Amino acid sequence: METKELLVDEESGGKRLDVFLSENLKDLSRSRIQMLLKDGRITVDGKMKKPNYKIKAGEVVTVFIPKPNPIQVEAENIPLDILYEDDQIIVVNKPQGMVVHPAPGNYSGTLVNALLYHCKDLSGINGLLRPGIVHRIDKDTSGVLVVTKTDNAHLKIAEQIKEHSINRIYLTLVHGIVQEPGGMIDAPIGRHQVDRKKMAVQSKGGKRAITHYKVKERFTKDNYTYLEVKLETGRTHQIRVHMAYMGHPVVGDPKYGPKKPHFNLEGQLLHAATLGFKHPVSNEYMEFLAPLPQHFQNIIDNLSRTN
Repeated sequence: METKELLVDEESGGKRLDVFLSENLKDLSRSRIQMLLKDGRITVDGKMKKPNYKIKAGEVVTVFIPKPNPIQVEAENIPLDILYEDDQIIVVNKPQGMVVHPAPGNYSGTLVNALLYHCKDLSGINGLLRPGIVHRIDKDTSGVLVVTKTDNAHLKIAEQIKEHSINRIYLTLVHGIVQEPGGMIDAPIGRHQVDRKKMAVQSKGGKRAITHYKVKERFTKDNYTYLEVKLETGRTHQIRVHMAYMGHPVVGDPKYGPKKPHFNLEGQLLHAATLGFKHPVSNEYMEFLAPLPQHFQNIIDNLSRTN
């Protein structure tokens, strides 16, 4: 186990503990810091504190960083749809049904397994189970995401995500007819109070979540609406939760919408179509497009013909 001690100086006094840690532990991601806090591996003068604790000058913050679990994630020869690649990043179009990174009980068949076969190096900031993964999309969401090969690239992309400067546009089919041409949902999202596997709009304890949407096509006969959705923030299940919150759940999403499957789907009709960001080294803006999966395109085409 690695131990780090940080002395709070006068300038840092009054800051939130998690903010102070992010500023002083550049080699750890925010999610990693939050996990260490949750596990009680960070103390202030020997006592556990909450992330929002206001630190005081002269206090000593001790961080206990456990060694990674000795889990070997195997490289697997799984085909990848690569949209772009250089020595810093790799941009891929993830198919629906593929998990992004291994987790307990699911250590094979993931995007990471495929990346380990394809790439020699991936950034190590997020640990053995999530090498290179700086952001993710759900198993049953398809589309474009960027993976980092170096720790520097990881930190630079993570900073853009934190600042909400990355351009993320999704396409989705939702239940019901959205009447207005577009709009914004500004509703905080947190863990569901009863079902801990779900997220929900929470007036207390949730993190601010902002989703912009625009109607692409209304299918009034079949009672569906085709939307373009832009994320300003990136909370877990954000689009799925916000669409359900406004009364138009994503088609094919039994977690937040109707349990009965529509179109014989095995996953929600949600696709990460556009991803734009500044390259971590050149600082040049880059934008990547992933075409709709064929099954999604077929559904849209059939609805267009019958409406």
